[in-house]
Amino acid sequence: MVDQNIVSELNKHADPASLVGMLENLAAQFPGKAVFTTSLGIEDQVITDMIFSNNLDIKVVTLDTGRLFEETYKVFNRTLDKYGKQIHVYFPKHEAVEKMVTEKGPLSFYLSLENRKECCNIRKVEPLKRVLEGMECWITGLRSSQSDNRHDLDFFVWDAGFQLIKCNPLLHWSLEDCQKYVKENNVPYNVLHDRGFVSIGCAPCTRAIQPGEDFRAGRWWWEDNSKKECGLHTHQE
Repeated sequence: MVDQNIVSELNKHADPASLVGMLENLAAQFPGKAVFTTSLGIEDQVITDMIFSNNLDIKVVTLDTGRLFEETYKVFNRTLDKYGKQIHVYFPKHEAVEKMVTEKGPLSFYLSLENRKECCNIRKVEPLKRVLEGMECWITGLRSSQSDNRHDLDFFVWDAGFQLIKCNPLLHWSLEDCQKYVKENNVPYNVLHDRGFVSIGCAPCTRAIQPGEDFRAGRWWWEDNSKKECGLHTHQE
């Protein structure tokens, strides 16, 4: 298991001016043990481009919940066509999905916070556990301005739940920075971003946001008191 005490050293040498260099160092420091999880949103497409364009030894993975937008699958396919690289797909365990939908119906997540978290756990968290098993460094597209819960992030944090180092290379990037990058580098991106969708997850749980609304307002909009997280990014110490 990776030593969590190296987190402070990694932060000390993190160079936000060279994100490709940061990723190159991770590939070298954690050979075969570094993984990037992409939701195929605009932030993740930036990192995917950096990994694939530079042939970095970092495994790229996506979680297919079974409830994604058609537009998400299209950007997935365009990404495969552009780079000619593999994006490894993990699905939820069908037995758990079948049991939940049989017992509670296909839209149970609208009925209570507990039901919504159950759905997220089955469709996202459990598959992520399989993705991260045996890994030492998990790379994400999190940005500090995405929500209040992410303001205090650092480039490198220890994820106590998954017992590994989490790297957030786009920490200080703005949405405009991401938009500029994909335009200048001809990176495929989800057209839903042009329709007011900033954070794109499962289709029944995501809507466009209005001008002035919080970045996370489009996720689980029917919940008033939730912290607007699905459980993937809640284990930092």
